[in-house]
Amino acid sequence: MSRPARPVRAVAAQTRVELLLTLRRGESLLVTLGIPVLLLVFFSLVDVLPSDLDEPVDFLAPGILALAVMSTAMVSLGIATGFERQYGVLKRLGSTPLRRGHLLTAKGLAVLAVEVLQVAVLVPVAMVLGWRPGGSVPLAAAALLLATAAFAGLGMLMAGTLRAELTLALANGLFLVLLLLGGMVIPLTALPGALEALARLLPAAALAEAVGAALDTGAAPAGPWAVLGVWAVTTPAAAAALFRWE
Repeated sequence: MSRPARPVRAVAAQTRVELLLTLRRGESLLVTLGIPVLLLVFFSLVDVLPSDLDEPVDFLAPGILALAVMSTAMVSLGIATGFERQYGVLKRLGSTPLRRGHLLTAKGLAVLAVEVLQVAVLVPVAMVLGWRPGGSVPLAAAALLLATAAFAGLGMLMAGTLRAELTLALANGLFLVLLLLGGMVIPLTALPGALEALARLLPAAALAEAVGAALDTGAAPAGPWAVLGVWAVTTPAAAAALFRWE
């Protein structure tokens, strides 16, 4: 077997393992799919959003897609990996030819597979509720891909450097903060000025704005894309540099 083929086979094999483990965590997968759907349906049907859109789902759908990526790539991945590390699973993997980069890549690919499932569920639900997306689907997909790298890097950074219990608490806490400041269910313009400025530097708000613009008019506002790009590079790089097997 050629040298270049070995890493590819290693990543492919580990990706299959990660997908099998994800499917075995059925309750986690149900929450990953169920919570975004419930939020989408609830806030679309209940008039509580400070939005001037005729259909609340037009604002909500891109934000809920962003929320789904954040919950899968950061929260679910970070918590599961943190406990794998605590229980010695990753230590055993570290004694094999599998490298940290291979593990991070495999986990990222498994996350992408779950996200495809989430999109396949959320988009039809949103369309039943009245959403009619336009703009550029490839541009929105590119934003979701960048955000996946950013949030997966953040999740793996926590899982690879902190105790599992601390990763659990921090991942859930970050999720709540980014949900409130991410423009996903509350428009950024409803936040106080200083808080809005801070929120625009975070990956959640950048993702929601980039996806919303892409699926509305096909635009690619420079600010959100720059923020996404920075996070998509820095967090995976930090995770790869600092991740410890045990």
